[in-house]
Amino acid sequence: ESVFGASAQPASAKLWNEEAKFFALKNSQDGADIGGVFMDLPARETKRGGAWMAAALGRVRRGNGKLQLPAAHMNCNFSRQAGGRPALLGWEETVTLFHEFGHALHHLLTERDDYAVSGINGVEWDAVEWPSQLMENFIWDYDILAPLTAHEETGEPMPRELFEKARAARKFQAGMFLCRQLEFALFDMLLHSADTPPFYLDALAAAREETRVVPAFADDRFPCGFSHIFAGGYAAGYYSYLWAEALAADSFALFEERGAARRGETGMQVRREVLAAGGGRSAEESFRAFRGRAPEIGPLLAQYGLQ
Repeated sequence: ESVFGASAQPASAKLWNEEAKFFALKNSQDGADIGGVFMDLPARETKRGGAWMAAALGRVRRGNGKLQLPAAHMNCNFSRQAGGRPALLGWEETVTLFHEFGHALHHLLTERDDYAVSGINGVEWDAVEWPSQLMENFIWDYDILAPLTAHEETGEPMPRELFEKARAARKFQAGMFLCRQLEFALFDMLLHSADTPPFYLDALAAAREETRVVPAFADDRFPCGFSHIFAGGYAAGYYSYLWAEALAADSFALFEERGAARRGETGMQVRREVLAAGGGRSAEESFRAFRGRAPEIGPLLAQYGLQ
């Protein structure tokens, strides 16, 4: 609400499980309906693993002129209550919550009435993770995170000292992580972009020659399990993870430059120029409209402590 000018309020809807909930999203300023989000967060035996956002309904102007508001499904597999203790979110689960809700906001805050470019529809593959990764960045803002935390016994918010330890841990072996992502992305590109695809181990060796710091195990057959690019639709597109992270870091840098006093102003700029635009224009145009320039790599390197 403080960033994007929208509030989520519990509402009634037909649900598939008693643990699921439905929230209506409304404009904070005038109370106008925006859409709704179904949330199913706890893990269950019969539930598909992982976490994801899916479109239930898209915003579209029907033939009779009536506007259909968007709705999203947000599914996670968070830790359940055990041993009489409350169900607590770990750090990675909190990251997942922010990430998936970023996808939901991307879908719900659209102002496009043409279904083909409404919400996440029509957004380029290498930009669809941009709003979700931007949302993750707010976890690293103590003023945002602290009010959402409470010690299970005392109710006290997360101490600043503990938060700073988490920030420091974020940068641990960051360079190695980035090299790993570049290795995967380059291997993917080499395999899918050649006129005559190379033998997969030759492509892997070429990618590692460019990116590896520590030599790999000689008999490693990592590609045999690289499902993202063979069964996950990422063929020649695995680079999108790192590219979207760069867009998100550069976007969040504007929040940091302007400070907390202008957080709402900056957030509404994101809503207007990025989220509302949906797939109705290229992500590059949306980024330039928001940031006033082309993307830069510096903020991503700074986040990882590499600049």
